[in-house]
This record gives sequence, structure tokens and C-alpha cells, in this order.
Amino acid sequence: MRALDNVSLDLLPGETVGIVGETGCGKSTLGKAILGILPPRTKVSGRIRFQGEDLVTLPEEAFRELRGRDLALIFQDPMTRLNPLLTIEDHFVETIRAHEDVSNDEARARAVEALSSMGIPESRVRNFPHEFSGGMRQRIMIALALVLQPSALIADEPTTSLDVIVESQILGILEDLKRAHRMSLLLITHNLGIVAEVCDRVAVLYAGRLVEVGPVADIFARPIHPYTRGLLRAVIHLDSKELYSIDGIPPDLVSPPPGCRFHPRCEHAQAICHEQVPPLVEFRSGHFAACLFGKDFL
Repeated sequence: MRALDNVSLDLLPGETVGIVGETGCGKSTLGKAILGILPPRTKVSGRIRFQGEDLVTLPEEAFRELRGRDLALIFQDPMTRLNPLLTIEDHFVETIRAHEDVSNDEARARAVEALSSMGIPESRVRNFPHEFSGGMRQRIMIALALVLQPSALIADEPTTSLDVIVESQILGILEDLKRAHRMSLLLITHNLGIVAEVCDRVAVLYAGRLVEVGPVADIFARPIHPYTRGLLRAVIHLDSKELYSIDGIPPDLVSPPPGCRFHPRCEHAQAICHEQVPPLVEFRSGHFAACLFGKDFL
């Protein structure tokens, strides 16, 4: 089984790229593959280039030096990622001192500063994870990922547990960090509204393959792939009269359909779609799609 198949994507300094697609399409797996934290027997082929290094062949010791300091991840579910036996302060002190030669007091001061930027007061730093709400745990996880000011951040549904006010604040903080440090952000999300607001480009994943990549404004205004068109039709607007959904579900990747993996759900599918794998083609400047009939949607 291939959870991801022939995914090719670049992320420029200071750029935000959104990764969208239904559950099970490979978004979180992509983030974990970049960080090198997939299950032990998982095989990764190809190249992942970062700061001149190929992360696929990088020795684990060198990878640990990069991970957290230069390349960070905000996990989707903070309750399963925060150690229930450690205080929040302990999490930060351990992370900071693993990468920098600083005292406990200095590490603690940086932890307090990072948490304060997320609205967590100093009086709470010695609490345990179970003493916080889900939204506060998510903010702690974001602060922990940002405390070392990484040059690239992978955010896996970073605002899922948050109300819209806090969501807006956190997106603002991420934007400020991007500008100040030219931090690159790979944003994994189901929220197309967030993608439209904060991303420069968007990549659409379906059944482990990229089906469309391009500038956000272009893809939202003139999507090419039928799957992308379906996702955008499903977004609720103030003038929406009824809910829209794409018929069917993503395929089982143990035995995916031949040809275009979206063809069983595509209302525009032809016989050739059942047989031929569509290549990712540049239909407009910087706008790529993997559809044999993409010209029909220009």
C-alpha cells in the first residue's frame, strides 16, 4: 500500500502552502514523512530536500538536531502528544535544552514568553496537560513548536479545537513570525476559508496523489480538477441555498482503482480515465492539475 504516491511539492522561504483534501487522502502522512516520524517499518523513497540536505538519507542523529530547531510540527491532537507525567514547563525546558546550551531559568523564561504569546498566563506553566481545556492544549502545542523559531513549520490542523476569535489570533501570530523570520509554513487543513485567508499556494491531495497545485486566488476562482471543483462547491456561503457533497468516499489505498483515482466519483469521467494515470500538467502559469480533460475546465 502507498499512502503517498509521486507527490512533488516545493515550499519557498516565507511562503505558506495549504494542503487540503478529505480525511484519508494523505495530508498528515505527508507532514510526518517530512519530519521523519512515520511508523518504523514505513518505506520512504524519493527525496525531501531541506537546507541542502536530503532528509530521506539523513542519519537519525543529524535529523534529531534539525527536528524541533529548524523544522517543527504542530500535531493534530495535542492530548496524545503532550506527556501527561510532565508539567507544561517541563515540556518547554526539555525541548529548549535539547537544542541549546542554556540554563533551566533561561529556558523557563523563554517558555513563559512563548506561552504568553498564546494567551497562557505564567501562573499555569507548572500545570499538567489534563488541567487545560482542549483549546488551551492546542495553544500550548503551537507555542512549543514555535519556541525555537524554526525556519519551516508544518501545522496539522492547528486551529481545529479553537473558537474563531482565538483562531484569528493564532493565525495572526503565525503570520507575524513568517514576516519576522521568513518562516515557511505548510498548513494542513480542511478549512478552505483559512486557506483563502492565509495561504499563498494550495495543493489538493486525493487518495495519496496530488491532483491540483497553484496560487490560491487562481485555484479558488478557476479550479481545474473535478475534485477541487467539488471541494469548493461544498463550501457554505451566505447565499448558499442547499448543501453540496461529492458522492462516494475516497478509495481504499490497499487496492486503489486503476487510472485516475477519482474516476469512480467523477461525473465527467470517460473510459480513458479508468485506464490512464493523468500526469500533473501546467495548464496556467504555476497552476498544475492532474486531469486528462483539464482543458475543458479552463
